[in-house]
Amino acid sequence: MAVTPASSTSLEALDLDPAFALHRGGKLEIRSTIPVRNADDLSLAYTPGVARVCTAIAENPELVSDYTWVSNVVAVVSDGTAVLGLGDIGPAAAMPVMEGKALLFKEFAGVDAVPICIDCTDVDAIVETVARLAPSFGGINLEDISAPRCFEVEDRLRAMLDIPVFHDDQHGTAIVALAALKNAARLTGRSLGDLRAVVAGAGASGVAVTRILLEAGIGDIAVSDSKGIIFDGREGLNSVKQALARDTNKDGYTGSTEQALAGADVFLGLSGSTVSEASIASMAPESIVFALSNPTPEVHPSVARQYARVVATGRSDFPNQINNVLAFPGVFRGALDVRATTITENMKVAAANALAGVVGDDLSADYVIPSPFDARVAPAVIAAVSAQARADGVARL
Repeated sequence: MAVTPASSTSLEALDLDPAFALHRGGKLEIRSTIPVRNADDLSLAYTPGVARVCTAIAENPELVSDYTWVSNVVAVVSDGTAVLGLGDIGPAAAMPVMEGKALLFKEFAGVDAVPICIDCTDVDAIVETVARLAPSFGGINLEDISAPRCFEVEDRLRAMLDIPVFHDDQHGTAIVALAALKNAARLTGRSLGDLRAVVAGAGASGVAVTRILLEAGIGDIAVSDSKGIIFDGREGLNSVKQALARDTNKDGYTGSTEQALAGADVFLGLSGSTVSEASIASMAPESIVFALSNPTPEVHPSVARQYARVVATGRSDFPNQINNVLAFPGVFRGALDVRATTITENMKVAAANALAGVVGDDLSADYVIPSPFDARVAPAVIAAVSAQARADGVARL
């Protein structure tokens, strides 16, 4: 039974909806890792014993990772401006999502995470706030910050901090999409370099997916926004889109998303818009359609399957769900385990390759990406990210 929230609705009435009942009191708590049974325990956990640890850390700050929780805790930070499909609903309303994110960190990779919803949307203010909080954490997971501000926020924090900073709306989606696309290409007897792709959406996830596919060697890729295909010389592009125009669309498409789809091998929808059945039908044989907008895909999977060999969505009620939880817990666990100073592009690609490898010989049109509940996922991603961090020279362990 669904209940429409209202200021006059009683808690008892709201709790008739199982979603409200589950969230009552929040989804997280903090527990101690050691007992405090007597005065001796107290004197070690707090004063005077704690002073010896504080003094050692003051003399050698790197010890904070060994003698506090810092090496295993991530801040999940949002300003509430781009929450799920709900848009700019503010920091208080974003808290249930950030709690959920922290829950997933713990459940899927044993990473402790703290939800932090901040009451500011100015880029300078966000960067300053997060930077001042950073000494308490081993990593920063940025979440649900609207584009294009999210790009600058992440770039500036990465430059300032010596811990991983990762905007999951960008890179989590990109890692999982790359893994699924590698397997879809393998299923159809092709490599990424053989594919021409069209990405609908130049927001956080669309830009990141495009960037990781370029890094992985996609044959060609064109990106569209609400005004059509982004191309070099198009007027009114912001700096992010100008960079995309320089690096993509080698064939020089200038029209609509649907026009560019004619003869394309891959459609990646990250826009919240729709594409017609005719445009999907116009794609190349053995086409691949990732309609990832939630809750309504750009094209319904039942329609896309009439023409495409592989169809994926962002929803759990269809095969091939592109779900960020396949990536971010293992990526952070792998980075934290080696105390990485950052998360490199190579580490993201390594995570995608590991995810794709979990599917193995079970590959089929309805199985190009594993389930989040596959117990092999997190260990594979963790190992790949840790190894790549060492190879890239960003690991401190």
